[in-house]
Amino acid sequence: MVIAVNPHKIIITKYHPKYVEQTVKMWRDSKEQAIGQKEIHSVDNHIYFLNHILTKDFQIDLALLDGNVVGMIAYNKIEISQLYIHINYQGMGIGQSLLDRAKEQSSGRLTLFTFEVNVNAQRFYQKHGFKIIGRGHENEEDLPDIKYEWISSEGI
Repeated sequence: MVIAVNPHKIIITKYHPKYVEQTVKMWRDSKEQAIGQKEIHSVDNHIYFLNHILTKDFQIDLALLDGNVVGMIAYNKIEISQLYIHINYQGMGIGQSLLDRAKEQSSGRLTLFTFEVNVNAQRFYQKHGFKIIGRGHENEEDLPDIKYEWISSEGI
């Protein structure tokens, strides 16, 4: 899939380990900006998680601009585990394109969690049809989070 952002073309492609360093850096920077705290895991642990843990249960797609990672999503038929956009490329439709891929390949229903402090993510998910179905703080960061659900208008 290719989307146009300004004069550039964003390529959406399946994750490849050759992008691991760029992906982890983008992910960590985006998350830090979103929640206001440093990542609790080392870069090496984050790389291991991406390449060996996340890939077991989730499809990972990247958004590339001129060969550089500007976004990523990890999803399966029922859940979105991660969705991060490079801090310099937010608000350009990249997140929507990645989210649309997850919706297209879903069972017709997706759930996800986002941190309560991440107001931009809340607005984004609500704009794209997700509804709040729960609240809690069962995450490593021990921050309050919100559970969202999206149900396809075409039914399940």
